[in-house]
Amino acid sequence: MDITKKMISSGVVAVVRKIDPSKINELVRSLVAGGVTGIEITMDSENALDNINELKDQFGDQAAIGAGTVVNKEQAKEAIGAGADFIFAPTIDRETIQYTKQAGKIMIPGAFTPTEIYQGHNWGADIIKVFPASILGPKFIKDVKGPLSNIPLMPTGGISLDNIQSFLEEGCIAAGVGGSLIKKDLIEESNWEELEDLARIFVSKASEVKKV
Repeated sequence: MDITKKMISSGVVAVVRKIDPSKINELVRSLVAGGVTGIEITMDSENALDNINELKDQFGDQAAIGAGTVVNKEQAKEAIGAGADFIFAPTIDRETIQYTKQAGKIMIPGAFTPTEIYQGHNWGADIIKVFPASILGPKFIKDVKGPLSNIPLMPTGGISLDNIQSFLEEGCIAAGVGGSLIKKDLIEESNWEELEDLARIFVSKASEVKKV
C-alpha cells in the first residue's frame, strides 16, 4: 500500500498537538490499535522532530507518520529529515509545497477559499486541507466539489463524532481530527483503553461512509 492510501485508509488522520512527550508513544499506540492510519505530530509540539523519528520506527508499518503546522520550507526540510511521511500546513505556501513534492513526500496545505484550494492543487499539493472546517461546514465542501471535483479534500478543525460523516458524505477522502479524539483529560489519566475505544468509534463512523 502506498503512503497516501495508508494515511487515508481509515478515514481519520489524528492531529497530535502539544502533548506531553512522555505520553506520545502510548497515545499513538492506542490510536493505531483503534485503527487510525494517519498520525500528525504538529511542529509546535515539544520534541516534535524526535517524536516523529521514534514513531516512524515504531508504527511506520501500521500508519503514516507526518508533521503538521509546518509554516515554511525550513520546517518542512527538518520534518522530512526526521522521517515524516507527509507535511500538513495551515496555509498555502508555494515554496513549501514545491520543496515537499521535490523531496518525494505527501503535501497537504490548508485552504479556506475555492481560489486557495485551486492554487494549492495547481502548485502540486496532493490533498488540500479545508481549514477550519467547522466554520465552512459540509455544505461548503458540496458546493466546492461541483467545479473542483478533481481535487482531494480533507476537512480539519472542529471535526467530531457528530459531523465527521457529514463531511465524508460530501466526498472528502478523510478528516483530520484533533481535540475530539486526542482528549487531554484521558491522556493526563493515562486512560489508553478509552482512547483506543474512541479511536475505534471514529474509524468505524468514517468507514461506514467510505464503504458506501
